[in-house]
Amino acid sequence: MKKIAFVINYFHPDYASTGQLMTELCMHIKNDFEITVIAAQPGYSQDTYSGKSKKKIETEYWNGMKIVRVQLPQVNKRSKLSRMKYILQYFVLANIALLKEKNVDLIYTISQPPVLGGLIGTIGKFLKRSKHVYNIQDFNPEQAAAVNYTGGTVHKIAKQIDQLNCRYSDHIILVGNDMKQTLKNRFGTNHQLSHSVINNWTDENEIVPLSKKDAHVSAFLKEHHLEDKFIIMYSGNLGLYYDLENLIKVSSTLHSIPDIHFLYIGEGASKKEMQDYVSKENLKNVTFLPYQPKEFIKYSLNVADVHLVVNQKGIKGVSVPSKIYGVMAAGKPILGVLEQDSEAEFLISTSHSGLVSEPQDYVHFVENIKTIYNLTNEERQEMGMRGRQYLDAHLKKELSLNKYKETLNNIINK
Repeated sequence: MKKIAFVINYFHPDYASTGQLMTELCMHIKNDFEITVIAAQPGYSQDTYSGKSKKKIETEYWNGMKIVRVQLPQVNKRSKLSRMKYILQYFVLANIALLKEKNVDLIYTISQPPVLGGLIGTIGKFLKRSKHVYNIQDFNPEQAAAVNYTGGTVHKIAKQIDQLNCRYSDHIILVGNDMKQTLKNRFGTNHQLSHSVINNWTDENEIVPLSKKDAHVSAFLKEHHLEDKFIIMYSGNLGLYYDLENLIKVSSTLHSIPDIHFLYIGEGASKKEMQDYVSKENLKNVTFLPYQPKEFIKYSLNVADVHLVVNQKGIKGVSVPSKIYGVMAAGKPILGVLEQDSEAEFLISTSHSGLVSEPQDYVHFVENIKTIYNLTNEERQEMGMRGRQYLDAHLKKELSLNKYKETLNNIINK
């Protein structure tokens, strides 16, 4: 049986969306390949991981797979220094762990941490004499440059390194059709890099449309004093790439409509700034909650009347907000803040499951909120269910997982 080493940073039981996706992928193919996963300990910090150990690298076994955990410092996402310390320690330890693995036929890496995730595969390809599949969830440093997080010499060096990762990989997997243009921008229209597009997914059998009368949904609303509210929900990473620190200010504009309520579920670098704004303005129409347990997400997503799916300007072709698949599965209308012809905008527009405004066009964003707010319950339900129907027809989990299995089989046996 051929052996694949997944070097993927996040893995079960981590809440990170890529961790959940990679866990489901590994579970799907574990009978076809011998699987080793090299990942950070969950929750960024040893303190939050139940399997406490002082070892820098530790091995465990889970569901017939070998899991190699690397111990990392706790990260403050608002601090560049803290992020760099975390990323560099992961890079060093993950390389060491990979080099210790024997008889690796294929190394699978993702674009996390930025640039260095792929570089682990490039280094491993030559030292282990194996093949390398590079899954680009986000193009960096393009993503960081879009929010002015990096620039100048650092940007140039990082881009050169990631171009090297792409050139020396045996195959590149992109998660959105719009990302093909970014690949062309990097290498020109005549590039011969082997690549394919495989959408991310959600478990459409696990997340299904539920009404607010469902016992779990109703209990959640009551617990957080959200009964009789029109809930605009953002569920996921409150990070730097979504312009949330500006979108939160719309809450002030809509404060005069008493039943409109914004609910943010998740953590991230922008959360404190958002909370500070809400506190400063004394807004009563905003609630923040931490990530919900994975088994409860099927209920929490159904709490919303409408979901936010947003990206900062400049992210088109660079990243795809994977939360859109869960929202479509829940059959809820979508308020998109997305660039035209981006992957997520295409899905919303094609399925007619929501309304979209351009990033930083806050006036249009407010207009779209009011438009969906003024629909009847039946009209909103029909809008949301069009997204669910499109997902069932084109974006099922099994479809993406089987594409991965076929692609990996083709590459490893070539």
